[in-house]
Amino acid sequence: MKADEFDTRFDNGEDITNLLDLSQANHPGYEQTRVDVDFPIWMLEALDQEAKRLGVTRQAIIKLWIADHLATLSH
Repeated sequence: MKADEFDTRFDNGEDITNLLDLSQANHPGYEQTRVDVDFPIWMLEALDQEAKRLGVTRQAIIKLWIADHLATLSH
């Protein structure tokens, strides 16, 4: 398919996702790296309790809270 046909389909609102190779897609700036953080037991218990209440993992709640805090710093 030529680029102009692809553009026309996109511009017409057609679903073009089947025409894309997303196997190598990435989101710059969102690459991950592992970090080790030591928490006191009382914090882990509180984190686990809140994570359970929300139905998410401990890691998810930590990421969410850090992201929320960082978002407030940039505004």
